[in-house]
Amino acid sequence: MRLLMNVTIPHEPFNTTVRDGSVGETMERILKETKPEAVYFTERNGHRGAILIFDLADPSKIPSVAEPWFLAFNADVEFRIVMTPEDLKKAGLADVGKKWPKAA
Repeated sequence: MRLLMNVTIPHEPFNTTVRDGSVGETMERILKETKPEAVYFTERNGHRGAILIFDLADPSKIPSVAEPWFLAFNADVEFRIVMTPEDLKKAGLADVGKKWPKAA
C-alpha cells in the first residue's frame, strides 16, 4: 500500500533543535529508519512541513513511520492512500463502470 504522509511540524520544539544543532541528526535518523521512497520539505499552513511517500506492505507499519515525527517534533501527521499510474491501470475501472451505470 503506497501512502503519502503529510507532516506539519510546530515551531517548538523544532526551533530548539535548530538552535542546539540537533535538528540535522534527528531528521537524518528519522529518514534513515523509516526509509521513505521520496521526501520533500515544504511549508504547511505557516509551519514547517514535509511530504513523504512510503510503500508499506502492511498497515501495521504505519506507526513506525509516524511515531518518530510525533515523538521528536510533536508533529501532526496525515495519510493519503495514493496510486501510481500503473496501479490505476490495474484497478479495473472499466469493469467497475459497467457494474455501476450512470445515475439518473
